[in-house]
Amino acid sequence: MSIAALLTWLATALGGFYMLGLWLSGGGARREGSSALPVPVVFGHFLLAAAGLVVWVIYLFAGGGTLAWTAFVLLLPVALLGFVMFARWLAVARTPAVRTTGGAPGAAAADAPAERSFPRPVVFGHGLLAVATLLLVLLTALSE
Repeated sequence: MSIAALLTWLATALGGFYMLGLWLSGGGARREGSSALPVPVVFGHFLLAAAGLVVWVIYLFAGGGTLAWTAFVLLLPVALLGFVMFARWLAVARTPAVRTTGGAPGAAAADAPAERSFPRPVVFGHGLLAVATLLLVLLTALSE
């Protein structure tokens, strides 16, 4: 189960890195009002998830229930921040894009929030994998 947690965590991280790259390249962290996602929330989510993954890898090599529980506790604020970002993204995704300049039909407006470019399958896949990871880490910690 601990290896399954690692694999789901890594797959979740790949989706997260992809969305972070889209968000950064879309100007999410550069200009005020370019995103509905607060910069501290985005980077806090990323840094806590990365720290938890490092703790999980150490747990896999060293063992010990304390490390498993530490990784789980680190995942709790990651999940909370992820929920906050999902709710804000959902509001953006449900709002129709308004173009103020000419362009191809269906193209995003230049002033659209950076997270509007997130592909829905990536967002939902990231969330589902995150839930699976949280549950697998909890089950592993409980079995220690």
